Amino acid sequence: MLRTTALTLVLLFAAGTLSAQNLDGRLKRIASTKTVTIAYRTDATPFSFMDESKQVRGFSIDLCKYVVSSIESQINLTGVQVKWLPVTSQTRFDAVAKGQADMECGASTVTLARLKQVDFSTYIYVESTGLMTKSAAGLRSLPDLASKRISVIAGTTNEKAIKEQLNRRQINATVLPFKTREEALNALVEDKADAFASDKLLLVGAAGRAKDQKFYILPDELSIEPYGIVLPRGDHALRLAVNTALARIYGSGEIIQIYNQWFGQFGEPGPVVKVMYLLGAIPE
Repeated sequence: MLRTTALTLVLLFAAGTLSAQNLDGRLKRIASTKTVTIAYRTDATPFSFMDESKQVRGFSIDLCKYVVSSIESQINLTGVQVKWLPVTSQTRFDAVAKGQADMECGASTVTLARLKQVDFSTYIYVESTGLMTKSAAGLRSLPDLASKRISVIAGTTNEKAIKEQLNRRQINATVLPFKTREEALNALVEDKADAFASDKLLLVGAAGRAKDQKFYILPDELSIEPYGIVLPRGDHALRLAVNTALARIYGSGEIIQIYNQWFGQFGEPGPVVKVMYLLGAIPE
């Protein structure tokens, strides 16, 4: 009996070692270092942010923690540690492409242009570009912003969306690009801009941080923003492991627990998000 048990343990250990030896790309490095480096945005509330106690939190952060746990199971590891790397809208893709991070978990929209530099997981959320103004300004729709100033974070899909919409609708407004979300929000707070363009839930998060102000989010939806976890381009093994993790989270219903924690106050997931999670539950 003891010999049988010992042989079983040896075989299990050998199987685990063989699995580690056969890993490629970032998974091989994760297995050898027992470390995953996750890039995150400090200002993308409620998807990715640092709270007052200096803890990294958010919907995307919780989802990526589940993904790391699943990857541990998939490659027969325990005790994998997460290292957190703060990034900005401008540095998030370089951090993954240049090997500083294994993935980025925030509010990054999948686009064809970005796929030339990095890869993405299956979708984790779908947003839209919106506009936020001061309530007292009385601006209630995009046409009301004619001859007004719109702040936006430079280089984002929001900047491209707002410019395209203004051009298509022939609305003469000035787009003011800023480097950070804080700068773009402050421009609105300090009346240097009449509106702030960003993803709608990010606007809700920004409004929550400026508690002494009353804001209005316009009903206009100016683009579709499908989010994904940013991954290194061409690393098929890591992408498969991440998508496997997401498929299991979606299929088991765990995604609803994470969703409700962060977005429950806004009601249940909309039809587009529900279908996205349904299609993301790829069968084994």
